[in-house]
Amino acid sequence: MLGSSLTNKNNLALLSIIIISSCRLSVHCSQQSADSAKTIRRVENSMETHLTYLIPPSVCNLLNSSTIYANNEVSLAEVDIYGFDYDYTLALYSDALNTMIYNTARDFLIEHFKYPEGIRKYDYIPNFAARGLHYDIQKGLLMKIDAFHYIQLGTVYRGLNPVPDEEVLRLYGGTHHVPLQQVSGFYGKGPKVKQFMDIFSIPEMTLLAVANDFFISNDIEYDPEHLYKDVSEAIGMVHIKGYMYKWIMQDLEKYILGRDETYAVLHRLVSHGKKLFLITNSPFSFVDKGMRYMVGKDWRDFFDVVIVQADKPHFFNDCVKPFRRLDGNGDLQWDKINSLDKGQIYKQGNLYDFLRLTGWRGSSVLYFGDHLYSDLADLMLRHGWRTGAIVPELDLETKVVNTEQYAQSLTWLQALTGLLERMQMHRDSQSREVLQDWLKEREELRLRTKNLFNPQFGSIFRTCHNPTYFSRRLCRFSDVYMASISCLLNYDLSYTFYPRRTPLQHEAPLWMDQLCTGCMKTPFLEEMAHIR
Repeated sequence: MLGSSLTNKNNLALLSIIIISSCRLSVHCSQQSADSAKTIRRVENSMETHLTYLIPPSVCNLLNSSTIYANNEVSLAEVDIYGFDYDYTLALYSDALNTMIYNTARDFLIEHFKYPEGIRKYDYIPNFAARGLHYDIQKGLLMKIDAFHYIQLGTVYRGLNPVPDEEVLRLYGGTHHVPLQQVSGFYGKGPKVKQFMDIFSIPEMTLLAVANDFFISNDIEYDPEHLYKDVSEAIGMVHIKGYMYKWIMQDLEKYILGRDETYAVLHRLVSHGKKLFLITNSPFSFVDKGMRYMVGKDWRDFFDVVIVQADKPHFFNDCVKPFRRLDGNGDLQWDKINSLDKGQIYKQGNLYDFLRLTGWRGSSVLYFGDHLYSDLADLMLRHGWRTGAIVPELDLETKVVNTEQYAQSLTWLQALTGLLERMQMHRDSQSREVLQDWLKEREELRLRTKNLFNPQFGSIFRTCHNPTYFSRRLCRFSDVYMASISCLLNYDLSYTFYPRRTPLQHEAPLWMDQLCTGCMKTPFLEEMAHIR
């Protein structure tokens, strides 16, 4: 550990020396403008030569997909009650399920809504869409928006083709900004723009893109708003008619992942005296079949309360529906619910009655779910529970971040950004030509790092440099987040998660990322003389 620490300090020191040297050279350039272009090229070559030294040893093994990441300080020693969603929380599904949802919804669109037969020729595209994207309903555009409501250029798609940046600018009235009133709505459903936050929505985004592409390619006039509504209903029919439940129940081994890990997590929590509960929108027969497969026929013994068909997010934010009890066959009972008993199955209900009957409140409760709005937002903001977001995409994203290609590209991107920031005061024609070359290379590096995650939309967590809208909501509505609940197996149940203290823009930087840009902004007052 000490050796690693010293090595990292040496790298930071070397980086500081390089940047300080570049700053001193920039001062020298301002005094001898005739040689400035040559000098800033020399600075660039120096930075590029030392690129390998700017990357700490073993940087490509820094991230582990089994890590739990903290947005807020959480002590598991204070958590006595653990709650879980079912789909994509206790049960993770294979990509084969997305293909089935897409194919069935596409056929509904053709057979029930009478869409052209030609759409059937489009097969599912596994890696086209990504979670957290926004869809402009009126314009028929799928895009990625950052935390400040700005569209990331290069990630706007009409059908299966990217929309040129100039056209995006024209479509949005000369700006890349999408107004708050269009993208807001507490659950991501603005009047004109819909955010897809559900993992189940990936087939829906793909079908929207495919249907748009068919009409555009065949020069057929259509109404994008009607298309959105029809595709949404076609996807809904897959769930309402129970097709998804039937496929999974018929071939559990094909669709359900990580069965042993689910059992191990539940067994460990119960063996340490923790109380468990389940709140899911799925029906009992479906949950029972899946839990028997993952945990065993006595799976209900692990849970103190089991609630199915809860109708989240309404379960968490209104007090209208009372609890109903189901018998062992899943049939509704008529008795009044005065307590929530272990071994029983309950349907619907609401959180206010849940709190009244259980007394489970505040930071002693930690609830896990995959949907930031439906599962977590109300619990954190209205009720003070601890929340854990399940983000399966972390598995792939950490693998990309751990590659040497990503580390080198990102490090040089940061260094190049620092050079641009420091050298931009040079106004002679040759220097400006160099700066333009750097800007072009910076854009190429941004594209390269984006494509490592997803060629169309990049990382679900970042635009070029800002957090995505999804990432900001993840930080707002979850105390901790992880790839799957199996990550809990790596931590003692008295473990405390501490969020990393990352510097604000005005604070002194402590990490290598900020050394490339922020640390040298103001100390060199000679360069700032012309501003006074």
